[in-house]
Amino acid sequence: MKLTQTADLWWKNAVVYCLDVETFHDSDGDGHGDFRGLIDKIDHLHRLGVTCLWLMPFYPTPDRDDGYDITDFYGVDPRLGTLGDFVEFVRTAKDRGMRVIADLVVNHTSDQHPWFQEARSSRDHPRRDWYVWRDEPPADAEQGVVFPDKEKSLWELDKKTKQYFLHRFYKHQPDLNVANPEVRDEIARVMGFWMELGLSGFRVDAVPFLLEAPVEDLPDPHDYLCDLRAFLSRRNGEGVLLGEVNLPYTDAMAYFGGSDGVGDELHMCFDFIGMQQMYLSLARKDASPLAHALKERPQPPRDCHWATFVRNHDELILDKLTEPERQEVFAAFGPDEDMQLYGRGLRRRLPSMMGDPQRTKMVYSLLFSLPGTPVLFYGEEVGMVEDLSQEDRLSVRTPMWWDAADEQRYDPDSLLAWVRLLVERYRECPELAWGKFQVIDSPEAAVFAHRCDIDGGTVVVAHNLGDTKVKVDLSSVDGVFTDVLTGAPAEAKITLEPYGCRWLRAEVAG
Repeated sequence: MKLTQTADLWWKNAVVYCLDVETFHDSDGDGHGDFRGLIDKIDHLHRLGVTCLWLMPFYPTPDRDDGYDITDFYGVDPRLGTLGDFVEFVRTAKDRGMRVIADLVVNHTSDQHPWFQEARSSRDHPRRDWYVWRDEPPADAEQGVVFPDKEKSLWELDKKTKQYFLHRFYKHQPDLNVANPEVRDEIARVMGFWMELGLSGFRVDAVPFLLEAPVEDLPDPHDYLCDLRAFLSRRNGEGVLLGEVNLPYTDAMAYFGGSDGVGDELHMCFDFIGMQQMYLSLARKDASPLAHALKERPQPPRDCHWATFVRNHDELILDKLTEPERQEVFAAFGPDEDMQLYGRGLRRRLPSMMGDPQRTKMVYSLLFSLPGTPVLFYGEEVGMVEDLSQEDRLSVRTPMWWDAADEQRYDPDSLLAWVRLLVERYRECPELAWGKFQVIDSPEAAVFAHRCDIDGGTVVVAHNLGDTKVKVDLSSVDGVFTDVLTGAPAEAKITLEPYGCRWLRAEVAG
């Protein structure tokens, strides 16, 4: 069987693992994780089957927003190590077949960054135009506040120079002016610096905010994104840009770029819509919302891909659901007000939301079998839960559970063993990453079934989102079936236990 794969599109069937160096492993007992600790635990990630590590911000910071308030884009926060430690980590990861990408957080800086300190020193300072200033805030200054519990406006008065500066996020994070060519050049230098030290790309933070600065004469923002990709590709032909674009599918598609069917902006966009509809399906125990979303999801341009996830480092955002739909998910998975955040999401991890270990395993089976590149958040593989005593989104960013990892390492029935199996089988099934996706309709409302086909190969997957046993008939798919997860022969007519799942390969005789 011929399978169409291309090495320089490695990210199409990668297994991405997001972690925060500060909370992953503390090597010296000072209360902070560090790059030495990450190196010490690299074999855990290698055994898991991870092929790409995504690092949350590790740069120098006052740490008022968990590292997303940066004071130096060219350094490592001293609590986490040195540039030498970073380089050793990247080399160690590559020795084990893992590429490394990092957060590119260039929508804003910390207000303690030297650039902003210079910009606010005088209206005439050369760096003044590196940020966005106005004499008076616009009439809609209160619209679009990201953190409504902390901020009431997108504009903050700088008392010394008597002008307001833009901040899409917290007031201590002034927005950079990406319309300024000097700022654009500096962002490229930042990217080039870290690629020289071994990075294989970037997860681009808050892409729509980055490209939508309210300034006059703003060049086409998508031209800028196209320039960033071209720069990345010149430096590293295998480099990848993974974008945080929480928009409806039709709007998100624009961030792939390309009018001729070939993408020239972001390589990958997170599938926020599919994720939110998945939780609605889980809450209802009805596959229809997820099936409808994936049927409607546009096909990205050639050499582009969706990235799938069930949890990430932020709140479980549900902002693209209707208010009644969102309340359904809240009622099912976060009924207490303390579990909810900003009225739009949940600050919980998956195992505690699901309650049932088998249901949790089923959701991870969904993650690895749905079309797209799967992205794991650290601790998911060992069943980490949230700590609601922590503020806001920090409830899901607590230290990694290494005791749980040690306990589960040799347990064949553990969640860790299950995730390892899914990673291994996913990597053995190019159909899932590269193939044509098609939903298989079922008379059972709780059943989500689909097939992926490429170059004569077919993989069929069925999930039971409900808590009662169901029968599934996959006879519409031609071929002799083998169970992908066990290697045993299988039939087209199967029974799924509550929250059960099956991966089947269909091979046509002859």
